[in-house]
Amino acid sequence: MECITNFKIWVLLVSMAFVHLGHGFYLPGSYPHKYAVGDALNMKVNSLTSIETEMPFSYYSLPFCQPEEIKDSAENLGELLMGDRIENSPYRFKMYTNQTEIFLCHTKPLSSEETKLLKKRIDEMYQVNVILDNLPAIRYVQKDGITLRWTGYLVGAKTLDGYFLFNHLKFTVLVHKYEEPNVAHVMGTGDAAEMIPTGGNSGSEAPGYMVVGFEVEPCSFRHNADFVKKLDVYDKYPASIKCDGSAPAMAIKENEPLVFTYEVSFVERDIKWPSRWDAYLKMEGAKVHWFSILNSLMVVTFLAGIVLVIFLRTVRRDLTRYEELDKEAQAQMNEELSGWKLIVGDVFRVPTNPSLLCVMVGDGVQIIGMAVVTILFSALGFMSPASRGTLITGMLFFYMILGIAAGYVAVRMWTTIFNGNKTGWVSVSWKVACFFPGISFLILTTLNFLLWGSHSTGAIPFSLFVVLILLWFCISVPLTLVGGYYGAKAPHFEYPVRTNQIPREIPPQKYPSWLLVLGAGTLPFGTLFIELFFIMSSIWMGRVYYVFGFLLIVLMLLVVVCAEVSLVLTYMHLCVEDWKWWWKSFFASGSVALYIFLYSINYLIFDLKSLNGPVSATLYLGYSLFMVLAIMLATGTVGLLSSFWFVHYLFSSVKLD
Repeated sequence: MECITNFKIWVLLVSMAFVHLGHGFYLPGSYPHKYAVGDALNMKVNSLTSIETEMPFSYYSLPFCQPEEIKDSAENLGELLMGDRIENSPYRFKMYTNQTEIFLCHTKPLSSEETKLLKKRIDEMYQVNVILDNLPAIRYVQKDGITLRWTGYLVGAKTLDGYFLFNHLKFTVLVHKYEEPNVAHVMGTGDAAEMIPTGGNSGSEAPGYMVVGFEVEPCSFRHNADFVKKLDVYDKYPASIKCDGSAPAMAIKENEPLVFTYEVSFVERDIKWPSRWDAYLKMEGAKVHWFSILNSLMVVTFLAGIVLVIFLRTVRRDLTRYEELDKEAQAQMNEELSGWKLIVGDVFRVPTNPSLLCVMVGDGVQIIGMAVVTILFSALGFMSPASRGTLITGMLFFYMILGIAAGYVAVRMWTTIFNGNKTGWVSVSWKVACFFPGISFLILTTLNFLLWGSHSTGAIPFSLFVVLILLWFCISVPLTLVGGYYGAKAPHFEYPVRTNQIPREIPPQKYPSWLLVLGAGTLPFGTLFIELFFIMSSIWMGRVYYVFGFLLIVLMLLVVVCAEVSLVLTYMHLCVEDWKWWWKSFFASGSVALYIFLYSINYLIFDLKSLNGPVSATLYLGYSLFMVLAIMLATGTVGLLSSFWFVHYLFSSVKLD
């Protein structure tokens, strides 16, 4: 009673706290910033990206205008792993103050190396990513009468006349009048604290504005060389700048400088601050996305229902028919046993490579637990696109914490397989802590050498490597060992039947059992392939992925279908007197990873056909292999654990002498 009373008190206190903060509570990364008219707005720049190479580079690796001092913004672990390098820029705006023909800088004459590099980046379709108030710039493009939205703008363009640089930028900042003047004084840390004005009276009647949109339109314009020599930074260009296609463009030529200008206009829109990310979430193909997801869910639910009904009817009929017989009939039936009843003394025989099986199951539990928790938090809005890098950071955090579950499950399965013998549980725990992370480090290190050789910002810095290794051995490994300790303390699952000393010979099969196991992955793949297209597009095509609620539903359906497929395959193997079900149940559902890898190759050939260079293709295949390994461990674990429960239940329901 005392525990229930304390729980009610805590619930009441939490509810009161949420009611009190009802007008000032925002999810992480989504706090509003108030700017008075004339306040400075500092635009930031991110890494240059391209869908043709998948290798990001620093903004200042090209001869662009630079501020007096280049400063890196505070970056979290996820941003560094994703290759983001957010830095300050010389672009300066003033809230609600339109500015035109603002001269930014002119560079020194281009060297031959800089000229070649610029042309190479234009050929590779690199785009510049700029950020204002945590919003990436959107570029609108008209194509076949349809308005397409893309983040960032291209470095330049190639025509029959040569290469041209987009050196004049037209910015449009969408603003909305601030409605809660007190929130900005109590919310926000880190970067936000620099943006929130500290001066002035909070009760002032001066209007404040929030940034609710950021658009950019790039163009190429050749400036007058005589005008440029007399201008300082932020001076007004003395002539009108019009980019209508007929004006001479800024050609990229060796030994000639580049000139940069910009203009900015502020437009007040009736866009609420919480809805300012809607424009980014309505990227190309949004309607197709929703329709495809709903259609996939309906098909998957229907298929899962069919598998479940067939499975329950088959097994239940077999058990019911046996239990309805009297003792004499059961004794007579025992003399004429067939199918799965013949392998009662072998069904729980120790599988081949039991240590590896337990390790893979432990790592699978850790991965699928991380996936469920991360997607759940994302669906609730705690890992929104507004908070860069939080998704990767959250995945790493949850993965390390769930090392306890990995060690516990792996060691408990180890003791169960050996009928309570706990010898070797420490070795199993260590292998669990090092198997998947070790393979991951090997793949990432190999790919990182390629990125280092290309001087890409996607390369993980050596200091971050040290941090990841420390997190691995100082947090993940100890937690896995703790989980293994409690797994060894926990009682093992008692087998309902005894195992014979001499293994029974498996009769020859009409068809290879492994062929059936590999084919079983097609049904789980059917739950994923539509959603997989959008996930791959968000990773490799720069799209924003946001429907985590649908992804959570698809993940749950995937778990159900993997369990059902593995149960059906296990039952089929038992019926043909094949008692080696341990590994086959794991790969029956884990084989979905094979089809995902084939799909990723298909995506590379047909959707990323513009991807050029062996380095880019190697990076793509390396990251795909890493993803496929994680999926195989997670889905295989679901299949094995569900099959173990089924076999245990099946042989404990029937008493055989």
